[in-house]
Amino acid sequence: MRSLEFGEQDLDYQPSVPVCALRVDVEAREREIPVHEHRSGQLVIALRGAVSCDVPGALWMVPPQAGVWIPGGIPHSNHGTANAVIYYLFVAPGAAPLPTRCCTLRLSPMLSEMIQHLAGLPPSYASGDPTERLARVLLDQLCEMPVEELSLPMPQDARLRRISRAITAEPSNRRTQRDWAAELGMSERTLNRLCTAQTGLSFGRWRRQLHMILALRDLSAGATVQQVSYDLGYESPSAFITMFKKAFGKPPATYISDRWRAGD
Repeated sequence: MRSLEFGEQDLDYQPSVPVCALRVDVEAREREIPVHEHRSGQLVIALRGAVSCDVPGALWMVPPQAGVWIPGGIPHSNHGTANAVIYYLFVAPGAAPLPTRCCTLRLSPMLSEMIQHLAGLPPSYASGDPTERLARVLLDQLCEMPVEELSLPMPQDARLRRISRAITAEPSNRRTQRDWAAELGMSERTLNRLCTAQTGLSFGRWRRQLHMILALRDLSAGATVQQVSYDLGYESPSAFITMFKKAFGKPPATYISDRWRAGD
C-alpha cells in the first residue's frame, strides 16, 4: 500500500491514469495542507478521524461514510485531525461525469472498500488489466452516489476571515457581535450587513453554523459530546445537543452512530 504522511504528498500530484487512490496518515497532532489545486478532481475521505476542506466561499466537512468532492482547478486547503487516516481519490479530467462544483458524496460500504483496495495497488496500470477494470467499476459506482450538503459559506472579506480564523482556533471564544464590531472598527449593523452580503447569513446564524461544522469535525474524530460542548463554550451539554439537533435533525451521538452504522 502506498501510505504517506499528511503533507508529504505532492500538492501538484497529477495521475497519468483515469483514477488512482492514495492513503495518507496524519501524525499525532493536527496538520494542515496549505492552499493548492490539482488538474484532476479529488475526493477526500476520512477513514478515521476527521478532515475539513476550505475552498473559495465555503468550508466543507468530511463526515463518516462520505467524501468531499473537489473538481479540478479549484484552490483548496485540507485540515486533518490528529491520527486521522485519509484517502485521496484522484479522477482525471473527463474520466467520469462527476459534479462540476464542490459537494459531499455519500459513499456506500462497497465503494469505500474499493477505494481502499485501489490505494494498495500500483498507481500506474494498462488498459484492460485488472486494476483498470476495478477503476472503471469504481468510477461507475462513484457517479451513482447521492450528493449531500455539509458546508458553511465562508466570507472572502479579510475582516470576516479574521473572525472565522479566531473562532476556529478558539471555538469557546464567546465574544459578542458588539465585541467583534468594535474590534474591527465598525458598527454592529455594518458587521451584520457585511456578513449577510458575503455568506447569505446573519452574523449570529453564521457563527452558530460554524460551531456546528467544528462540532461535527471533533465528534467524527472521536471527541465526546461533553468535551465538544465544553470546547465550543456551551453552558451545558444539553444546550449543545439542542443546537446540534436543530442543525442536523438528530442528537449528536445518534447522528454519528447512524453514519458509522451505515457503513457496516
